[in-house]
Amino acid sequence: MTLSADSQAAIAYLRSATAIRERCGMIFAAAEAGETPHFVLHRDRLPDAARYVAETIRENYPTLAIPYHSRWRHFAAGGRDRWVRLASGLADRSREDIARIRFDLAVTSVLLDAGAGEAWGYREPASGERLSRSEGLAVASFDMFVSGAFSSDSKDPLRADAAALRHCDERRLAAGFQVAADNPLVGLAGRAALLRRLGDALGADEELFGASGRVGNLFDYLFRRAAGRSLPAPEILDAVLRGFSSIWPGREAIDGVNLGDVWRHSAVRTADRTTGLVPFHKLSQWLSYSLVEPLEDAGIAVTGLDRLTGLPEYRNGGLFIDSGVLTPRAPGLLRIRHAVGAEPIVEWRALTVILLDRIADLVRTELGLTAERFPLAKILEGGTWSAGRRLARERRPGGVSPVLLDSDGTVF
Repeated sequence: MTLSADSQAAIAYLRSATAIRERCGMIFAAAEAGETPHFVLHRDRLPDAARYVAETIRENYPTLAIPYHSRWRHFAAGGRDRWVRLASGLADRSREDIARIRFDLAVTSVLLDAGAGEAWGYREPASGERLSRSEGLAVASFDMFVSGAFSSDSKDPLRADAAALRHCDERRLAAGFQVAADNPLVGLAGRAALLRRLGDALGADEELFGASGRVGNLFDYLFRRAAGRSLPAPEILDAVLRGFSSIWPGREAIDGVNLGDVWRHSAVRTADRTTGLVPFHKLSQWLSYSLVEPLEDAGIAVTGLDRLTGLPEYRNGGLFIDSGVLTPRAPGLLRIRHAVGAEPIVEWRALTVILLDRIADLVRTELGLTAERFPLAKILEGGTWSAGRRLARERRPGGVSPVLLDSDGTVF
């Protein structure tokens, strides 16, 4: 199918970080005017929230030596850095080959990282420790990767390719994630379907993924685009959205092209065909952040990280509800369960994106750091995500989200 120039332009725009900020900014402007239908914005409470985040950062990282917010942090859950241990056995591999392996691992693990639910946990065979939520998902996916679950070549288990991923069914994933009647994982079928669609996507773009349809070949594509060994962060997101946009469940589309993590809100009004549409691309940006370290360790300087946005997920979003920056307009909003595309959820996520930008400046002032030294990717890690989890644990048993969500395993 050949797309018109108008359709191509609309799709390209909605797949950009610029569009995320602009569309979320429209909803934020409505909130500032008191016109959002679902949440009330209390800007006067943002400085207190910033102080809480700064306090959390000082507790987590007393020296302020903060890494990027990425999947690699979860691989070190429980104080055991599983990637470092695995990498120690790869001394005979080239720097580029190690980067390909890290791309394989990061992509498969991030795509399995939507919320696990309150009842699920993973008992790590190597340590006997039971891990839940993002850490549990990370370690479970790490163990599956190391076992060769995503590779079609038994002699080269540390890879993820189309041939293997196309056959990743619910049964295999359930075994890897120790799913049982008393250990249910939210969105299991959705996760398995996502990996199968990933396999199809890998086979559909040889420029990105090579003739072998391997995730790790995306490193080579980005390496070729790094002029002077320097790569703007939006280039990573562009490649991720191009390569993986087809894997998301069918939602909003333009001329049959799936837009992914894009939803509708009544406060977004434009004079073109994209009116009402609000992009977030949360998992794609999470993945983009997670590819920065493999690129940098391979000698590529990644620039312009703050051109990506904060991640609109329930820890960052929960921070603003639990700190009183956002309050529901209807008291019952937090007592009912919402689909991820429901307008209250779209509004919450959009306000979270802009509030993360606003709180970042306040946190830097609290800590006496510049944006160059303390980009958004470090504030998220240090940071807003940890502060959101900490507040949730203080306020609700199990530290669950303040908003009840029906997740299909592909957004939250």
